[in-house]
Amino acid sequence: MAHEANDLAETIKAMRPMVPARDFHTSQRFYVDIGFRPQLLTDRLAEMWCGTYSFFLQDYYVKDWADNFVMHMLVTDVERWWKHISSLDLPGRYGTKARAPHAESWGMVAGFTDPCGVLWRLTEFGARDAAEG
Repeated sequence: MAHEANDLAETIKAMRPMVPARDFHTSQRFYVDIGFRPQLLTDRLAEMWCGTYSFFLQDYYVKDWADNFVMHMLVTDVERWWKHISSLDLPGRYGTKARAPHAESWGMVAGFTDPCGVLWRLTEFGARDAAEG
């Protein structure tokens, strides 16, 4: 049985989460401002690209789901991302929240929410030791 699963794993090309949007056009604009490139698939679904990575943004919203949804993005330079994110004044423009980089047991973490409450955590593994050292 495990051998079959390993064979199936070799066929996977990508895994893309489906991110909710309370206001589809506002959320699209928010992600474009951050640096994602939208590829509209239907009038209610867009694939949001940043380099070779993507997620689906959907015109669908359930408050409990959005408030408990977390996107974790592993990066090589959380400070660089934070400078970019904080320069956009997302809280002022979209009413979102942002948290500056801080040390956690596994590395440096920064965070922000999108317009419908999805939490994004930007993490740089191992950066904690350099920050404390």
